[in-house]
Amino acid sequence: MIILAVESSCDETSVAVTESRRVLSNVVATQIAEHKLYGGVVPEIASRRHTEAISGVTRRALDEAGVSYGEIDAVAVTFAPGLIGALLVGVNFAKGLCASLGVPLIPVHHLRSHIAANYIDSDLKPPFLCLTVSGGNTIITEVNDYTSFNPLGGTVDDAAGECFDKAARALGLPYPGGVNLDKIAGEPDEKLYPLPVPHTEGRYDFSFSGLKTATVNLIHNCEQRGEEVKVPVLAATLRHHVCKILTEKTVAAAKEYNHNTVALAGGVSANSELREMLKAACEQNGIRLYMPRLCYCGDNAAMVGVQGYYEYLSGNTSPLDLNAAATMPINYR
Repeated sequence: MIILAVESSCDETSVAVTESRRVLSNVVATQIAEHKLYGGVVPEIASRRHTEAISGVTRRALDEAGVSYGEIDAVAVTFAPGLIGALLVGVNFAKGLCASLGVPLIPVHHLRSHIAANYIDSDLKPPFLCLTVSGGNTIITEVNDYTSFNPLGGTVDDAAGECFDKAARALGLPYPGGVNLDKIAGEPDEKLYPLPVPHTEGRYDFSFSGLKTATVNLIHNCEQRGEEVKVPVLAATLRHHVCKILTEKTVAAAKEYNHNTVALAGGVSANSELREMLKAACEQNGIRLYMPRLCYCGDNAAMVGVQGYYEYLSGNTSPLDLNAAATMPINYR
């Protein structure tokens, strides 16, 4: 089954051609250079750039895959969650393709597709536990089947990626903040820069708002006293603090719910310390760990196509009145 997949949930316009779990092409047009001018994603600009790029990106994806429109069996599209204007560009483009080609429309949840990035080039099969970490989401989920999910806990305020991004901005690092914070981080020093341990009522919930605020306040206090902020040290201290929280809760959940397989997903899954720390913790506890290749950590349409394949097999197709949604739980159906 050949699927044309579309992703436009934030600031990456991506189209891919997939065949079950195999990626035939995956084209991504990024907007980083433009949003860098503003220190973050401007939703209106993102929507306009998606509109300008999506047709050309689709042609490139088809050309690279060596596939014609007539060979497409279905179109999969990210419909939720994300920036509503950006999502609507992809959803409406996908609906137009389905109407003209006479093929099924497959709605794909963004977090489900991030999890599916682990299926590409691997033998991973449910059931397993997955930690999904990005700028907008931090969630621990039991993946019972390809389209059956049981969230065990998630962020009650800011996601881990949001914490990294805002701290990086306060440190004067360029956009995208989390990526550059990871690059510049040196050796952590929690005595020099003590950071609070967030408390949550739910054992597997996360809270990073207070940690973000504490880091920003620490920077401002240093500046007000005329003290130099050791940027690589503070960056490393915050990174270590966040990764430790993510790792400890994930391993604890795996042990409590008897999962010997864990997967990592989402944009923050590219974070170097998180990958190393989670790998070491899983090895110590006899847990098998899967992580997506770096090229599939960020938003891309290949993961949408792979998850779309399983959504189709489960009967999850949509009429052409499909609408986008800014928020949507991972276990919506």
